[in-house]
Amino acid sequence: MKLTFLLLSFLLSSALADDWPQWFGPEHDGVWREAGIIDKFPVGGPKVLWRTPVNRGYAGPSVAGDRVFVMDRKALDTQEAKAKGARTGEKQGNERLLCLNAVTGKVIWEKAYDCPYTMSYSAGPRVTPLVDGDRVYTFGGEGNLICRATEDGSKKWAHDFKELFGVKTQTWGFAASPLVHGDLLICLASGDGTTAVAFNKVSGKEIWRSLSAKQPGYCPPCIVKHKGRDLLLIWHPEAINALDPLNGKIYWRVPWKVRYGLTITAPQMIDDEHLFLSSFYNGSTLLKLKEDESTPDIVYRTERASERKTTHLHGIMNTPVLRDGHLFGACSYGEFRCMEALSGKRVWESLKPIALEKPVRWGTVFVTPHEDRYFLFTEKGDLVIANLSVEGYEEIDRAHVIKPNGLDLRQRDIVWSHPAYARKCAFIRNDSEVICISLAKPQ
Repeated sequence: MKLTFLLLSFLLSSALADDWPQWFGPEHDGVWREAGIIDKFPVGGPKVLWRTPVNRGYAGPSVAGDRVFVMDRKALDTQEAKAKGARTGEKQGNERLLCLNAVTGKVIWEKAYDCPYTMSYSAGPRVTPLVDGDRVYTFGGEGNLICRATEDGSKKWAHDFKELFGVKTQTWGFAASPLVHGDLLICLASGDGTTAVAFNKVSGKEIWRSLSAKQPGYCPPCIVKHKGRDLLLIWHPEAINALDPLNGKIYWRVPWKVRYGLTITAPQMIDDEHLFLSSFYNGSTLLKLKEDESTPDIVYRTERASERKTTHLHGIMNTPVLRDGHLFGACSYGEFRCMEALSGKRVWESLKPIALEKPVRWGTVFVTPHEDRYFLFTEKGDLVIANLSVEGYEEIDRAHVIKPNGLDLRQRDIVWSHPAYARKCAFIRNDSEVICISLAKPQ
């Protein structure tokens, strides 16, 4: 009887648990909404429920129901692979999608395919798997878009963007997470007239194509509401664009040349009419949207493109969070900053979130709002609970949860992948394992 009760309790809690089926969470806003989460870590740190070995990669995990999906890559170092790489200049290896049991971490199925790399930072895929119903979509570092069945990994349809659109891989690979909108799967591709492309999410048939840019950049397409209308925002290194998501029609375009193609962080609506964007070199811009389809006004824009002499927020991989009219996020050298969103005025900065002794280039921390506080995952592998306000940074607790065993170009030990928060747990990966950490309050 007791065993039956425990089993029913577990099944009920699993059924009520939230998913994290894509990059930036279930509502694509980066917010974790589950209740029953701990206020502080237990003595000795949060409990690791399971660990599963994986290969290298930057793509964070996604969680849907009782399954976890994560991508990785295995480099081939055989004599044959080395010889082929010497001839072609490509780094031989394969990309792989793993489906894991969310309770035990055991591998349910895996699917791998040959994928020579031509990009810089060649550790592995960048894009978190996207789960929609009984389908999971993956977008590899060299532009392989694949739709599979979540049940067994069988392939439903696939597109090779380099072959389909006749484009090359940009410097740091294809990295913009696709977006599901109704029956559409919207992606950044590349090229003349094909920078943004929408497919039927079930059949893979192309529905529309739009925009032209020399490279697509790395910022995921996103949809914001404005005056009762959906705006599909496509921020590529030449401009920020607003489109009709149903047909790709361009509503407006604001030119902004971004150095080295570093459009990465997600655009954010500050209020009903202001849109904020941030980039590593070029800094920030704030646009004031108009009621019709005319071009927005520029409220402010960082005048000097610099990684050192920064003015506003110069984010690299993290998207800042908004609270009470202020933005909080890591700047170009890991300086965690608070800035007035509508004026661009800085309020404070701190090196404490990443635990830096001095500013470090590309210092990164991923911030996830939860209720009235925040979970921060740092590039050093620390999970932090903190309060963020105009008054400053207040750390509630910190635990080292995973080894930072990736390397940046300066040979720093880092982990650069966004966790998934679901089932009252954090699912985190590095270059050798994915782990599940319990963050549930004790019963």
